[in-house]
Amino acid sequence: MKYGLLLPAEMRMLLHKLRLLINGAVEWSYRPFRKLVPPETFRYAATGGFNTALDIFLYFVFYHYALHKEIVELGFVAISPHIAAFIIVFPITFTTGFLFAKFITFTNSPIKGRVQLFRYGLTVTGSILLNYILLKFFVEYLLIWPTIAKIITTLVVVVYSYFIQRFFTFKTASQKPEKNHE
Repeated sequence: MKYGLLLPAEMRMLLHKLRLLINGAVEWSYRPFRKLVPPETFRYAATGGFNTALDIFLYFVFYHYALHKEIVELGFVAISPHIAAFIIVFPITFTTGFLFAKFITFTNSPIKGRVQLFRYGLTVTGSILLNYILLKFFVEYLLIWPTIAKIITTLVVVVYSYFIQRFFTFKTASQKPEKNHE
């Protein structure tokens, strides 16, 4: 195939290879931390850290260069640029976050994928509310620069997210300690 869409089997093979590559990189970087941090926690930190960096980078780009720090007028509502940037970036990092959590971090979860996705959506709703409330508070009341406010907000949301995913979405916390996977 020179040009065109990948067939389902080709797509699965490509995604499998990508998963193996990411797992390999995470496992390799885990070696110095083996005695300090459980594997699941490290994988969450590694993949979550990448997803968070992607989120902040995309937020910065959209806020400064796509939205030019200007209010977005939709006719029926005006959205502040810091909230509009969040709304634009969210679907991207929602998708990457779920895929990392399901296929890299919480691989030992006994819960079916569609249930995980539903629960992930519920927990992310909590993250959205936290993001919105904290961004509004930091930017509009404490007058913190939007990108700095986003970083602070993200730190709070990451802690919330880890615990809710571990104990609810993927429910791996009650299982026996895992052995090295793959």
